[in-house]
Amino acid sequence: MGNSYAGQLKSTRFEEVLHNSIEASLRSNTLVPRPIFSQLYLEAEQQLSSLEGGSRVDNEEEEEEGEGGLEPSSPPNAYQLPPPPEGCCTTDGFCQAGKDLRLVSISNEPIEVPAGFLLVGAKSPSLPDHLLVCAVDKRFLPDDNGHNALLGFSGNCVGCGKKGFCYFTEFSNHINLKLTTQPKKQKHLKYYLVRNAQGALTKGPLICWKGSEFRSRQNSNTNSASLFPLLESSGSLTAFPGEPAPGMNSGVPVGAQLAGTASDHPSVTTATSPAVFNGKDSPKHPQLAKNSLSVLPRPSALGILPNSGPPKKRHKGWSPESKSTTDGGFPQGAGNRAKHEGTSMPCVPQPGLVGPASATFPLVASGEPVSVPDNLLKICKAKPVIFKGHGNFPYLCGNLNDVVISPLLYTCYQNSQSLSRAYEQHGASTMQPISEETQLLLTVYYLVQLAADQVPLMEDLEQIFLRSWRESHLTEIRQYQQAPPQPFPPATSATAPVTSAQLPWLAGLAASSCNDSVHVIECAYSLAEGLSEMFRLLIEGKLSKTNYVVIICACRNAAIDSCIAVTGKYQARILSESLLSPAEYQREVHYELVTGKVDSLGAFFNSLCPEGDIDILLDKFHQENQGHVSSSLTASSAKKTAVLDASGAPVCTSYHPEPRGVRPFQLAVAQKLLSHVCSIADSSTQNLDLGSFEKVDFLICIPPSEVTYQQTVFHVWHSGVLQELGLEKEPVTKQRAEQHVLKLDTEAQARFKAFLQNSFQNPHTLFVLIHDHAHWDLVSAVPNIYSQSDPSVGLVDRLLNCREVKEAPNIVTLHVTSFPYALQTQHTLISPYNEIHWPIAYSNGVDLYHESKKYFGLSEFIDSTLSGHSLPLLRYDSSFEAMVTALGKRFPRLHSAVIRTFVLVQHYAAAMMAVSGIPQMKNHTSVETLEITQNLLNSPKQCPCGHGLMVLLRVPCSPLAAVAYERLAHVRARLALEEHFEIILSHPSSGITVGNHFVKQLKMWQKIEDAEWRPQTYLELEGLPCILIFSGMDPHGESLPRSLRYCDLRLINSSCLARTSLEQELGLAAYFVSNDVPLEKGAKNEALESDGEKLSSTDEDEEAGTEGCFEAGSTSEKRGPVKRERSHSHDSASSSLSSKASGSVLYGESLAQPSGPPQGELSRSPPPGGPAEEGRPPGEIQRLRVSQGPMVISRHSPGPAPQPDSSLRTSRRNLQVPAAPSSQLSSSSSSSSGSSSTCTVPAANVLVLQASQCSMAKACRQPPIVFLPKLVYDMLMSTDSSGLPKSTSLLPSPSVMWTSSFRPLLSKMMTSTEQSLYYRQWTVPRPSHMDYGNRAEGRVDGFHPRRLLLSGPPQIGKTGAYLQFLSILSRMLIRLTEVDVYDEEEINTSLQEESDWRYLQLTDPWPDLELFQKMPFDYTIHDPKYEDASLICSHHQSIKIEDRGTSRKPEDLYVRRQTARMRLSKYAAYNTYHHCEQCHQYMGIHPHYQLYESTLHAFAFSYSMLGEEIQLHFIIPKSKEHHFVFSQPGGQLESMRLPLVTDKSHEHIKSPTFTPTTGRHEHGLFNLYHAMDGANHLHVLVVKEYEMAIYKKYWPNHIMLVLPSIFNSAGVGAAHFLIKELCYHNLELERNRQEELGVKPQDIWPFIVISDDSCVMWNASDVECAGERSREFSWSERNVSLKHIMQHIEASPDITHYALIGMRKWSSKTRGREVQEPFSRCHVHDFLILNVDLTQNVQYNQNRFTCDDIDFNLRVHSAGLLLCRFNRFSVMKKQIAVGGHRSFHITSKVSDSSVAIVPSQYICAPDSKHTFLAAPAQLLLEKFLQYHSHRFFPLSLKNHGHPVLSVDCYLNLGPQISVCYVSSRPHSLNISCSDMTFSGLLLYLCDSFVGASFLKQFHFLKGATLCVICQDRNSLRQTVARLELEDEWQFRLRDEFQTANAKEDRPLFFLTGRHI
Repeated sequence: MGNSYAGQLKSTRFEEVLHNSIEASLRSNTLVPRPIFSQLYLEAEQQLSSLEGGSRVDNEEEEEEGEGGLEPSSPPNAYQLPPPPEGCCTTDGFCQAGKDLRLVSISNEPIEVPAGFLLVGAKSPSLPDHLLVCAVDKRFLPDDNGHNALLGFSGNCVGCGKKGFCYFTEFSNHINLKLTTQPKKQKHLKYYLVRNAQGALTKGPLICWKGSEFRSRQNSNTNSASLFPLLESSGSLTAFPGEPAPGMNSGVPVGAQLAGTASDHPSVTTATSPAVFNGKDSPKHPQLAKNSLSVLPRPSALGILPNSGPPKKRHKGWSPESKSTTDGGFPQGAGNRAKHEGTSMPCVPQPGLVGPASATFPLVASGEPVSVPDNLLKICKAKPVIFKGHGNFPYLCGNLNDVVISPLLYTCYQNSQSLSRAYEQHGASTMQPISEETQLLLTVYYLVQLAADQVPLMEDLEQIFLRSWRESHLTEIRQYQQAPPQPFPPATSATAPVTSAQLPWLAGLAASSCNDSVHVIECAYSLAEGLSEMFRLLIEGKLSKTNYVVIICACRNAAIDSCIAVTGKYQARILSESLLSPAEYQREVHYELVTGKVDSLGAFFNSLCPEGDIDILLDKFHQENQGHVSSSLTASSAKKTAVLDASGAPVCTSYHPEPRGVRPFQLAVAQKLLSHVCSIADSSTQNLDLGSFEKVDFLICIPPSEVTYQQTVFHVWHSGVLQELGLEKEPVTKQRAEQHVLKLDTEAQARFKAFLQNSFQNPHTLFVLIHDHAHWDLVSAVPNIYSQSDPSVGLVDRLLNCREVKEAPNIVTLHVTSFPYALQTQHTLISPYNEIHWPIAYSNGVDLYHESKKYFGLSEFIDSTLSGHSLPLLRYDSSFEAMVTALGKRFPRLHSAVIRTFVLVQHYAAAMMAVSGIPQMKNHTSVETLEITQNLLNSPKQCPCGHGLMVLLRVPCSPLAAVAYERLAHVRARLALEEHFEIILSHPSSGITVGNHFVKQLKMWQKIEDAEWRPQTYLELEGLPCILIFSGMDPHGESLPRSLRYCDLRLINSSCLARTSLEQELGLAAYFVSNDVPLEKGAKNEALESDGEKLSSTDEDEEAGTEGCFEAGSTSEKRGPVKRERSHSHDSASSSLSSKASGSVLYGESLAQPSGPPQGELSRSPPPGGPAEEGRPPGEIQRLRVSQGPMVISRHSPGPAPQPDSSLRTSRRNLQVPAAPSSQLSSSSSSSSGSSSTCTVPAANVLVLQASQCSMAKACRQPPIVFLPKLVYDMLMSTDSSGLPKSTSLLPSPSVMWTSSFRPLLSKMMTSTEQSLYYRQWTVPRPSHMDYGNRAEGRVDGFHPRRLLLSGPPQIGKTGAYLQFLSILSRMLIRLTEVDVYDEEEINTSLQEESDWRYLQLTDPWPDLELFQKMPFDYTIHDPKYEDASLICSHHQSIKIEDRGTSRKPEDLYVRRQTARMRLSKYAAYNTYHHCEQCHQYMGIHPHYQLYESTLHAFAFSYSMLGEEIQLHFIIPKSKEHHFVFSQPGGQLESMRLPLVTDKSHEHIKSPTFTPTTGRHEHGLFNLYHAMDGANHLHVLVVKEYEMAIYKKYWPNHIMLVLPSIFNSAGVGAAHFLIKELCYHNLELERNRQEELGVKPQDIWPFIVISDDSCVMWNASDVECAGERSREFSWSERNVSLKHIMQHIEASPDITHYALIGMRKWSSKTRGREVQEPFSRCHVHDFLILNVDLTQNVQYNQNRFTCDDIDFNLRVHSAGLLLCRFNRFSVMKKQIAVGGHRSFHITSKVSDSSVAIVPSQYICAPDSKHTFLAAPAQLLLEKFLQYHSHRFFPLSLKNHGHPVLSVDCYLNLGPQISVCYVSSRPHSLNISCSDMTFSGLLLYLCDSFVGASFLKQFHFLKGATLCVICQDRNSLRQTVARLELEDEWQFRLRDEFQTANAKEDRPLFFLTGRHI
């Protein structure tokens, strides 16, 4: 696309310009029109850049008239507006007839448009926000290419309907444009107007006037190169490859600009949008830019703007301004994203720049045009790259194809002159930015110090400017950093600046020291002189040694003009190629291959071969050797006895596949992922409700690579994750695994839609969407940026960022990548708190994770190379580079990728021939390539099975990869090597093709029986000797096998560098190295070595680690850290000796050294450990470090170390293009006999011993050797000021850009988290990036709450980690739906009464009252929680319990109770962590409502026993007020409504439920919504006053009953007591209230439920009996709702005759005998249904802390009331570790006493100086009696036949003492005690019913003890006197005790005595 008007006239063009000139002269009154020839030659006029012009965004009218002209002196002409006619309307936006023309006003009105007319929008300077609607004849509007618009104008007014305006001036007056400049249609008619789907008129695309910016609009997302010249852009030919731009040769790809690329590319039209133009088809392309979506012009030919539009009068050119915007392909800072975000910017067509890279710089041309000489490329052998610098840049004309023009330097200067906002906010107005002169001088200094093989880097220059500015303002910066901002900062002490007059002299002085590498040209008037001078010098050959030409013009008004031309052939080639986007690069290469341009290269290679054409040599060799294989390859290097398997096939003993499993690192990462998910769930935002999910499902999205797809499917299939998640049953088929892996190709959309549908239909499944290799395809899917012809563009954005994924509450997105930088920008969706980084292996020298293998990544490769005590792992091939450079000069029009590929393929072909027996071909290859080829061919011979090594040959460009494959396969065939090694061509979109011979070998090695099996992943190629040609622009996560030995990256595209692209190429070589290679061990141990965890057989990362280096290859003289000897032997003709020798090199030593270099010079002792931490490289800050210990060289002979093969260490000379004489080259190339001449005898011994070892056995100890392009090698090996390699300071990814050049460097000490924060601060996405629009979504933080990012080094095992995460997440969800319930057998079952009487009706659903009343009461406690409680004796048991020993040993007292893990059923009770949708309203947290309002109500009643009125408080939410009766709405609470006994409704539960609770506001199970199956019920929480607020916060919709403050320290007895009393009082109130309504008092429902706060589920047992009264039965248990149980019990006949109803406690050990009897009359616990009417006179003891339910049960029974336990219902109790009785802690009142208090200290003698305790007296008493009652009742210990008599109460005296309960109440039921003798008497707070006569009826043993307990000493004495105790009991003064309470805490007093 050159400029077709550059320097040549065309008749049509001439006529057009002539017309323009005549028209301009007719309109002009003062100025001379612009000369015609000037228009033809000098028409490119540049706009002011948006940077320099500030916010010149939307003001087309404010054109700086003088700026754009060629004649700066032309005076501006004020346009005289003619006066409007009298009486007409002059309002803006209306025509002179007063009709509204504004688009917003008339968009919906019908407008008549005559045939041939179009509606267009005009812009008025006085109404910048409005468009005025006009009808214009389309003949006067341009066509699709901006051409063919007739001169003149014809239009109508759509307001008043006036027709026939023939002059735009007249028309602009009529519509009141009120212009201050000459009216021109090109300037003011801006947009087509189109009707949208609703029929409304809307703004359409821009009108494409001639030469305007709207050439092919495209957004390129590609390489932001950061080589100095490397454009941050992709180039011109991205979206519309062939659309010709007007004014240009329509065939030369701009990006390539290589001569002769003239083209056959068809013109591609843009896809038309659905909008209709004024009801007709649009004649224009719709513009591909809307609002802030930026697009860029396709640049025109290098250096000239194609402006063929009508000229302005006063300007020498025409540049229509436009409201289009700049693109994301911008160089950093161009367009200054920070200032103009969200606004549109003028898009200047960029001369010469490829692609969007560009254009916002003022190119004000001055002077005459500069002609580019013909044959420039031919003479210079490279296209000069000219960087625009400061000031004006002249026009170029002539041979524009031979130069490249770039604005990058200009952009860099602009960025460095804009002060950082960090300093601006301190008021740094006095700090001047760095001056232009200083910038230019620093640039010269920088260029001077660059080496001949270095290319300038933009980042380097920015850092130089930043450092310089900081140094010059150091004092101010410090001041602003320390002091607060001041209104008037102190003036700076300015140092003398460089003046423009001094500049040329200083620059020349600086350049004088560089041996003419930098040449300075000073101009007097304009840069045009300097450029002309430079072109002259180039043509004359006087700049052959000059790499950079600096042109300075420092004369104009003290401002300088400058530019810098890169003329060095190496630098210019790299810089010009860096301007190509990946797509253009591929197209260019394809074009060169298709058009046969490369044929000259092949011919040249053949001419180099003195023996003639290589193919002739091959054919000759083929004929000579037909029928037998090359002798060198059949000769075995050592005789070996192969081990045979049962079938007689040889077996390799030294190689074993690795065990599969999860490594400690992977487990740690999986747990970190899980904890992040839990923290999202635990946050108050409720973005993730883990409690509502029952299972986990997942989908893994991967790039469209067939190998990656198969590899991921394999991991999923074999990891067991599908079974673990319950998604599949055994055995899982591969097809089922494929359902969970999605390849992001054209077919992905349908499958993804199905995934979304599935997630929508399964709200209780948590779907984890895993985006693996997440740095790939971050292109925005916003429509109209890209041509719609490629549906795969923006696929990731379209699928993973769609609204359904973002809003689905059950989808968590996990991005997984090794290179997260592009996801760490200012606009990222991922919160920094949701990033998980792979952990480091070491902390302070401690190995954190013990693994058998250590990771060897980029940092370790760099460390080993820099450490210098062995041959390095990273190398470059200097002879290859030299040949490429020489050929680059010879073939300047060929892309260097083509040259490099052809040279490398030639080297491989020559090396294969040399090894196969054509020794003279060694002169035509490099040492490195020969080494690779020898080892490839020799390795299978070292193993009985034929295991070999893999060579990875990376060829990014697919057409070149195909060429390489064809050539190498042809050479292999002619050399008869088809069965020695395989050549595999891989492409992401296709699978792997392997020959049948090798498939058989693989099947044999891997013991595969399947006849149809073919390898589908690279991992399955393990052990196969092969060259893998790996194509595709980017690796997509493919894992490589352990047999990879050489990673040949010499062909990677080194010009377009970004950190991500560089690191992902090097990531191919990442590897796991064995951590424990033993020293001095023989081969026998090597076979036994653990191979540890290697990806090829474990669920590791997306890339399996690659493998060890075979041997020392050589590097260039310059970098090689070791001294190389020159081989003295001559070239050996014996090819078999050659292969043996290379075998000796390869296998003569086995050295593994993961952190150091892999291959030491064979020194006498093993090299020291790996390099110190300082050597840590750039990108690997977070990478794992490898063990620092010295690794070992295992040797098999005690002799001295063998010398290395000197032939491989020779100092190499660069191979010049003319072939050196054979004798010269033979000594420097890999000669074969060198090793034999230098090896000692023991070394030969080593050779034999080692030779038989399989190359795979050494794989685990040696990483692969990596060959790099020199440019990349230098970038990795050179460090910047932070101590990190240069590669870290590169732009992190092509899709982002730096926010400022005022940024610090990455620091060596940064952790992964800090590095993430660095990129989040200093990078923003380009407009083409999918995160670009994120901040516009209106959310404050912009982060998505359910999005995580896992980053870790390549091939380290991330896939295994996230699959493990899915497993443990599933386990945790199951765990969340499970609960630990107490699972204990009933106790004392052997003591049950063997009565003759049983309840015989086994099938009765309810108890029969008559039968039940005849059943005896079972006094024995069976609840296992009372295992440590005293037994209660009855006369039936007195004999049987003699032998009852201690229930537990003392040390078992605190043993954790037995629990079982149960899955929560749908009828469970829940705590506050459960939030399902059904119970949101029940819980009061429904999103549509505010927190429920509650009201506080007092409720008072009097109770005589307490002697005062009790006042309770109810907190009643508004939603629950219907359960209560008020005196009036909102008035006094009167009662709680009670139903009638006769109610039969199944919709509600009749009994109110009361749950006393303390310390369990979060964990108490108060959510009974599901347990009650949604039934209406009344539930009241009974809480202490001090806990009221916290319970109300967590349970806003629950009714609270708040106990009075005097009960704050009381136990559960007080709560039970108050609940019962309150409910009886309420029953009386309801009876009175309803009696007035005609209801009988006995019909009011008298039952309440008292439930523990840990009752979680309820069960029913179904019993089937064989006959009516048969004892044969079977039973089963099922989970039922509490509603079912309550309604069943409430429906019992005669229910009001029962006082207390309960159920069994569940146990898995329940025996049939326990459920056989449907009902029991015994103790009930935990869940009680209490008849408050019948138990009116039986109270709970409000003082009790423990055993109050046993005490109450005994009282109820002794009162003659019925207790019934439904044995076929059971309750499960959850183990809750907090709250409840655990919340009572007994501590000393003396605050500083840290001594533990033991139960024996709970009592003391009265008036003693004992430490008082801070605990209620009752609690101290109960605890003391539980553990130390034997002090009071010594005779009772283990004396179960003679229990302690306990009157009116049950106190727990410990398991070794039995008690007998009797009630003193008249008419009470007591056991017969006439035949019992008691060993003690316990009188606890006895009341007046206990009299002396009552006690005299009991018999006591002699020496039995008495214990009387009273509230104070006075009542103690009164009780002794009243009961006449001194008659039978003897008391002593010292037998009086008290609880250890202070007097104000009202201690209890004891008196003990002995029976006389």
